[in-house]
Amino acid sequence: MTTSRREFISSTSALIAGAGLSSVIPSSLSAYPHRFSAADTIRVAAIGINGMGWADLNAVLKNPGVECVALCDVDKNVLDKRAAELLAKGIKVKIDGDYRKLLEDKDIDAVVIGTPDHWHCLMMAEACEAGKDVYVEKPIGNSIAECRSMVAAQERYKRVVQVGQWQRSQKHFRDAIEFVHSGKLGKIGLVKVWGYFNYGTPLASLPDSAAPAGVDYNMWLGPAPKRPFNANRFHGNFRWYWDYAGGIMTDWGVHLLDYALLGMKAGAPKSVMASGSKAFNFGVDAPDTMTTVYEFGDFNIQWEHVIGYGAGIYNREHGIAFLGSNGTLIVDRKGWEVVPQAKKMEAVTLQQSSDNGLDLHAKNFIEVIRSRKLEDLHAPIQIGSNVAILSQMGNIAYRTGNKVNWNEEKGKFDDAAANKLIEKEYHNGYKMPG
Repeated sequence: MTTSRREFISSTSALIAGAGLSSVIPSSLSAYPHRFSAADTIRVAAIGINGMGWADLNAVLKNPGVECVALCDVDKNVLDKRAAELLAKGIKVKIDGDYRKLLEDKDIDAVVIGTPDHWHCLMMAEACEAGKDVYVEKPIGNSIAECRSMVAAQERYKRVVQVGQWQRSQKHFRDAIEFVHSGKLGKIGLVKVWGYFNYGTPLASLPDSAAPAGVDYNMWLGPAPKRPFNANRFHGNFRWYWDYAGGIMTDWGVHLLDYALLGMKAGAPKSVMASGSKAFNFGVDAPDTMTTVYEFGDFNIQWEHVIGYGAGIYNREHGIAFLGSNGTLIVDRKGWEVVPQAKKMEAVTLQQSSDNGLDLHAKNFIEVIRSRKLEDLHAPIQIGSNVAILSQMGNIAYRTGNKVNWNEEKGKFDDAAANKLIEKEYHNGYKMPG
């Protein structure tokens, strides 16, 4: 009989407890089946490796003592390509098209989940249940209910779960928020958040077809409704359809709205209203042009996005602007600055970004896997849930066409149509965790 590394460590802990030494084991240790020392190798696997999942995995592998042992993707073409790229670096991995087989491997310590959004909830919850730590791409869930379910799964199984909102690990973003919290901007009545992206070329109308050779399309659909294969709904284009994602609002919105919430120390909004259109893309669900207003009482957060432009507010493609009575702080991925209002304060020239947020975020994930100090995570599941829910609220207001009021205590809207969109129905025999 063979014994896995995990089982050995767990059985050793049991022997210690049986010897009457459990009282000297810190509670933060005993809650987990293993604890890594700096010398321990952390074995990682990645699920969904065509886009950000691959970038995330490579960032994780930059940390010493981390080894990739397995890859999973429903597209064998992608799977073979990535395995070959790792092999060229001297890394030989197991490959599989079914993530459930990967989660059964007791020698895998952590997983990176980079699939389309509609798979995040199931995979994260099942990975936690299987005893894995998780790096999950944003947005964490494809509905408000999924976000709640994912938080519950992490809290139930006490795993390390880092959400891929890597801006949380960048110094210039933290410095900008520290300045906002200093009060120097004066009273902030409005936070503008925007993305005017020079991508999203209009999708040409394509007929349904057979899935490409090597693609397990039924597995790709998972809990989403059964539909014929169409290239416009596959790989990167999935983001435009409610079945799988939430458009730009949940793609970029979770990155940028996150810092609006952090800067204002805000929780849930009182009301949300939204308006949008499909000015460039036709035959999709999510709007390519959209404005959303979140009311918080004594201030508002306003979101805007449009594709095909490349230059937006303050001549920036994307950003967050805190408009105060003394001045305005503007921050994006390039840096931050302060523009005074009528000489009421000193200007702050552009403070440029000087680090790699994704690499730092992956490093933080690995460090917390070793320390088991969940409070040290830069983007724990609770943070990912808060902003993903906010983004979902914007989409719900757009889809209903109503201004919707949110009851935080009851966890629902005052609008029946909006409440129907809190949870997505699962299909093909799948059930939402918890």
